[in-house]
Amino acid sequence: MQRFSGKRAVVTAAGAGIARHIAERLLAEGAAVFAGDVDAAALSSLPDAMGQDSVDVGDPNSVDRFFDRALDELGGIDLLINAAGTKGPTGPIEDTDPAAWQACITVNLTGAYHCLRRALGPMKRQGSGAIVNFSSTGGLYGYPERSPYCAAKWGIIGLTKTAAAEAGPFGVRVNALCPGSVEGDRMDRVIAAEAASTGRSEAEIRADYVKDTSMRCFVTADDVAEAALFLCSDAGRRISGQALPVDGHTSML
Repeated sequence: MQRFSGKRAVVTAAGAGIARHIAERLLAEGAAVFAGDVDAAALSSLPDAMGQDSVDVGDPNSVDRFFDRALDELGGIDLLINAAGTKGPTGPIEDTDPAAWQACITVNLTGAYHCLRRALGPMKRQGSGAIVNFSSTGGLYGYPERSPYCAAKWGIIGLTKTAAAEAGPFGVRVNALCPGSVEGDRMDRVIAAEAASTGRSEAEIRADYVKDTSMRCFVTADDVAEAALFLCSDAGRRISGQALPVDGHTSML
């Protein structure tokens, strides 16, 4: 299926994980893809058909350089997968180092703003576009021991709704995905950090994550990619300003 034939897509955090999966799916379905990641080595393993450049989304100068090159190579932008993020520190609010707090906010929230700032102008001028920001179930619930991450992901939803309101009259749609616990290395690291912070075993914490969903499951990168592609496709053409959980129905955290 070539749902995205002729579309030009920019994907951040595309070196690994969910964003890489989305980038590869977009390419397979006909899009021209320009991929970014802070890890240049990870980018080098992407398909040769993708344009690519390293980018630190927390640095506005790096984002400007990245988008200048992406827009030049693609000739414009139709889709933005705004996926860059970091798990941030784990621990009680009173024990959270201010520098670690700020670093998490800078990547997860301010970084999303930097990329929106560069994508919205070209999309508005051409009268079309679709953007998928990445929040989390942590952006929908309080999340003990993860205050900066949770604060940033709540902020993403407010940023998304505001961007959708501003861009809607120009034919541009902006939505946020809220993945739950996604199987893979990143979730393994989150669980390990939480175990170290709380003194509980990784097995106990993993069981709690599953128990917190009514479907008793983690989700996969493919589950999240399918939702992102739907929101970017013509099938989602009337969906904007939404925060969509893909999480097996989280009932508590």
